[in-house]
Amino acid sequence: MTSAFAQPSPSRPGILVGLKAEARLIRSIFPHAAIAASGATHAGAKREAARLVASGTDCLLSFGLAAGLNPALSAGTIVIPEKVSCWGTDTVCDATLRHILGGDQAGVQGGTLLHSDTVVMDAAHKAELFAQSHCPALDMESGFLAKAAEDAGLPFAVLRVVCDPADRSLPPIAGSVLSPEGGLQIGKLICDVIRHPTQIGGLIHLGQDAALARKGMISFLMAQAQTPAFKRLASS
Repeated sequence: MTSAFAQPSPSRPGILVGLKAEARLIRSIFPHAAIAASGATHAGAKREAARLVASGTDCLLSFGLAAGLNPALSAGTIVIPEKVSCWGTDTVCDATLRHILGGDQAGVQGGTLLHSDTVVMDAAHKAELFAQSHCPALDMESGFLAKAAEDAGLPFAVLRVVCDPADRSLPPIAGSVLSPEGGLQIGKLICDVIRHPTQIGGLIHLGQDAALARKGMISFLMAQAQTPAFKRLASS
């Protein structure tokens, strides 16, 4: 017999990403979900997390790329953490959502995801953060989503993929060419490359890492989308 107090399964997910490319990818899997892009900014993540809550969602998901902190994790590693560490506190991800997303699948990294208000560009800085936190990876949206979910009493979870590994320093240009909407400012990118051609090698490595991350995420999503619980959440 079903309990009268059983909680209904989430059916109206709200998904926060950093970049438009991440939004396009997850839209192909969650065609009916509310999806918002932060533009990889502190203010954008806070604003869009609040907007998702106000849109009437009944669960929240942080999706997209993550920076590797654990040197053992390569580009393409899937991260579905048990907790998010932000501003000195840990917020627990919803166990049911983690299971639906594939948190118990082989090769998936759990643990605690670190939130950062700023882009972490330097490998030495990543090493410091790993030594301090022991978190496997970090991103810039999950902390705001965790806080918004906690304030609204909504379940939330995180599905991320490592893009730049722990030993990879990003070229300075990578932190300056994103538009507020989460796209690339192509004109600025071209001008910066012309002025600083030594960054081309770093950009090539970043592109290779991003390709591995995208391939890893697509492969994981395609497999997980065949499970009944994931299908129900994605098709709601």
